[in-house]
Amino acid sequence: MFGLGTQELIIILVIALLIFGPKKLPELARSTGKAINEFRKASAGIVDEEEKEKKKENKEEGEKIKVKEEEG
Repeated sequence: MFGLGTQELIIILVIALLIFGPKKLPELARSTGKAINEFRKASAGIVDEEEKEKKKENKEEGEKIKVKEEEG
């Protein structure tokens, strides 16, 4: 993922435990997880909107081509 191994993750968790304490650490992890989840939802929504716009544009172009073929 970020080039972190097991040892590095353990060291980071121990440091976080020392800094925030055992009572605050689960709350911090929970809020971080919620933030990541909301970011994923927002980014997925943006991608969906872009795909809908592309499909709409392709459909409109196809209709224009059909009209030109019928006229010509």
